[in-house]
Amino acid sequence: MPKKNMRQFSGCVTDGYTRAPNRSLLRAVGFKDQDFSRPQVGVASTWSMLTPCNMHINKLAGKAAAGVDQAGGKGIIFGTITVADGIAMGTEGMKYSLVSREVIADSIETVCACEGFDGLIAIGGCDKNMPGCVMAMARLNRPSVFVYGGSIKPGCHQEKQVDIVSVFEAVGAYANRKISEKELKAIEKSAIPGPGSCGGMYTANTMACAIEALGLSLPNSSMQLAVSRQKAQDCANAGKAVLRLLQQGIRPRDIMTFKAFENAITVVMALGGSTNAVLHLMAIAHAAGVKLTLDDFTKIGKRVPVLADLRPSGRFMISDLVAVGGLTPLLKMLLDVGLLHGDCLTVTGKTLRQNLVNVKPYPARQKIIRSFSDPVKKEGHLVILYGNLAKTGAVAKISGKEGECFCGTAIVFDSEEAALESILGGRVKKGHVVVIRYEGPKGGPGMREMLAPTSAIMGRGLGQNVALITDGRFSGGSHGFVIGHVTPEAYDGGIIAVVRNGDVISIDANRRTIALEVPEQELARRLSAWRRPAGHSVPGVLRKYQRSVSSAAIGAVTDA
Repeated sequence: MPKKNMRQFSGCVTDGYTRAPNRSLLRAVGFKDQDFSRPQVGVASTWSMLTPCNMHINKLAGKAAAGVDQAGGKGIIFGTITVADGIAMGTEGMKYSLVSREVIADSIETVCACEGFDGLIAIGGCDKNMPGCVMAMARLNRPSVFVYGGSIKPGCHQEKQVDIVSVFEAVGAYANRKISEKELKAIEKSAIPGPGSCGGMYTANTMACAIEALGLSLPNSSMQLAVSRQKAQDCANAGKAVLRLLQQGIRPRDIMTFKAFENAITVVMALGGSTNAVLHLMAIAHAAGVKLTLDDFTKIGKRVPVLADLRPSGRFMISDLVAVGGLTPLLKMLLDVGLLHGDCLTVTGKTLRQNLVNVKPYPARQKIIRSFSDPVKKEGHLVILYGNLAKTGAVAKISGKEGECFCGTAIVFDSEEAALESILGGRVKKGHVVVIRYEGPKGGPGMREMLAPTSAIMGRGLGQNVALITDGRFSGGSHGFVIGHVTPEAYDGGIIAVVRNGDVISIDANRRTIALEVPEQELARRLSAWRRPAGHSVPGVLRKYQRSVSSAAIGAVTDA
């Protein structure tokens, strides 16, 4: 018989003669007499056939529920949504992508709180699944484990590894007549060979690693292929882990401390991860009641080097990192030099330091994770910029390959579509700073990712000669001299709203500044004349989102 406190929530639903109707309904979905005395663990599945990232998660959810049952609990699988970012990219549909993070968090919280689950396992695949799941865990604060659906195997084209970003960049190359239509189609057909999330250090893999470093996933579970024996076992182990957390009374907010968030940021920096990690970690911290700010990313970035030579800026795929040992050897490296807090609690019931005691180092000759004496970049690549263009901050992704500074003339667009058309059409030239505005959380609404424009710039060979700034955001697959999350956004009357073609914009990653080189009196005159564009009316959930969403500077949350 489980301890009484392991059924703090489900007992209220199923115990006593007055709950006979409740039990009657549960019998119809498979409950037996003995199940009513077991702690109930919800298994949130983001399965769908919308995207390769999630197409296998129904099987993983079954493994997790079986693990719960074997450990003495009762696993109950329920569904939540996913959207396919890569499929919606560059369309109006992408406005719903960040919105889906909030829907996922809201729906998991709603189901677990309504049905009286004592614990939670959440399994995510595509980009917004992960922060959405973890935000719900933080809100509910019931023993929980996050399981990542795993990374995809790389495709192959002309004996080279390819992935979804290869296809986006091939579009730019085709537009620039560097490849034929036949080759474009060949890359399209070979890039995605099966289940799993996009195979570079893009947003999905970035967030999987950040969540493991945060302490909410089992060791090395963030670096497993989607179709693998290890991933199936990871799900079974998660079921057992939740029962141990229930026995020990360990809840998510016991794990999600400020120091744990510092660990997560450290790992994102070392891996060269996605700019979306800034937005998502801020939102998760908000849900957990932890005061995390943009300046915390600057503080950590100054002391943590980029060690991973991974796509999109680097050479290797996630499958290559999995093959040499995954994430835990990197965690051990960072811990040994004092860059991680080893005393942080994790879902194993042990500290991070205890989890890493027996971890072996990477093979001597591997080239994916560099040494501290030979980093990819001496400081973090995620640089928080301030200036008259971003009074409350912007997020730059500076790998170092594009240089540290850029000064150019603005070419301004009021939507992603207009920018993409001009890039592909050849209007964007060397020395331009592409400005894409009214794409922020409110202005979009929905803060679309600018993967199509950034990939088109790279595909046209302008990656080192053109910068791009936006109040929208970027896919983890974006690279080049890119600055997003510009706040205040144009919709709220930020300075980005009054930039004009030909204005000089200067960006200095060393000084962490971004400036519109226009006299203050002229800016004041432009702002006094500015009026928010009428635009088109947005329906349903986008309207609700626009009315409730906060600035990207605090995570673009809807419950601020």
